[in-house]
Amino acid sequence: MSSLQNAMLDFRSQLQKGTIQVAYKGLLDYILSLRNHFAKKYPDFSVSGAPYFGYMDMTYFSVVDENLKKRGLKIAIVFVYDTFNFEVWLAAVNKKIQTEYWRQVKESGWNKYHLVPSTKGYDSIIECDLVKTPDFSDLPVLTRQIENRVIQFMADVDAFLTEH
Repeated sequence: MSSLQNAMLDFRSQLQKGTIQVAYKGLLDYILSLRNHFAKKYPDFSVSGAPYFGYMDMTYFSVVDENLKKRGLKIAIVFVYDTFNFEVWLAAVNKKIQTEYWRQVKESGWNKYHLVPSTKGYDSIIECDLVKTPDFSDLPVLTRQIENRVIQFMADVDAFLTEH
């Protein structure tokens, strides 16, 4: 049997248990509610219309303030399936801008957040863990944790961009 066939048989077996569907729907519903939270609470931000649901590698939505928008940058609030963590990324609207700001961060020596090793194969410039091992049993607390870290990340990025 091909490795895809084996993977599909395992996938089907896991789906037959029923918990994957419940968990996945719950995760997507939460990300939609988190996106709506940012859109309502921060009307000056431009929040993406719909999350990117991905291929069970990542699901994210973006948040952009005026300072980021004029530079072609955005903030991505990301759920990473491999690590099962929420992260926040500074990203760009295209590879040219991503490379420009990646170089700027690298050359400045700014190390408050994790600079990705290269722009090749990465969608981000810098990354930060928001919540490791999120507790989905208390969604309002999880939302506050994510929101507080995102707002701090955005303030730090804004300060860096203003300085450099």
